[in-house]
Amino acid sequence: MKKMTAALWLGLAVSYGATASAQSPLPLAFQGAQPAAGAVQSGPALPVYRINPGDELEINVWREDQLQRAVKVLPDGTIAFPLVGSIQAAGKTTVEIESVISAGLANKYVDGKVPDVTVAVRSPAGLQFSVIGKVKGAGTFTPGRYVTLLEALSLAGGADEFASLDSIVIVRKTATGLVSIPARLGGILRSKSVSADAVRNIPMIESGDTVIVP
Repeated sequence: MKKMTAALWLGLAVSYGATASAQSPLPLAFQGAQPAAGAVQSGPALPVYRINPGDELEINVWREDQLQRAVKVLPDGTIAFPLVGSIQAAGKTTVEIESVISAGLANKYVDGKVPDVTVAVRSPAGLQFSVIGKVKGAGTFTPGRYVTLLEALSLAGGADEFASLDSIVIVRKTATGLVSIPARLGGILRSKSVSADAVRNIPMIESGDTVIVP
């Protein structure tokens, strides 16, 4: 295989980044929102963002100044909130945390009418993944946003000249254990043009993933 130049890696990453920026998907993902009905997506589908230890959340209760605060998710995955107590936040979406807080505040208001609660991810610092194997800069990365497999390799400096880009494996942690997800990038990186279908098939990286480049 021919050695991938830095310019090629950068060009591909910038090309995808421009598409993602035009669609502005990341704030929606961090707020647990879904794309609007009928919206056309030219890139990989973003998973709904689930909270990780280390993330910083901004919580607001309408017209309750004493309940407006920024909290950091502790290493055990919990946050503490006034009048509610400890909340298991890791693994939940912002919408799910809003529901937990609303339920916890219900008995503090007449007829259980809780003001609107909003939760947003202020800093997704807990989103981490690792890249190992035949790359130029193996390590653990905290990009602060969702990235594709292609961008993950770019963050790791790109694959070296002996890498087998059609035998990449993503090791992912799930509720039932570890799973391996095969991925192929050889065709994309060797092609003179990249089709929309090829871009859509690039896997998204999730927090806790380990990318192995043999």
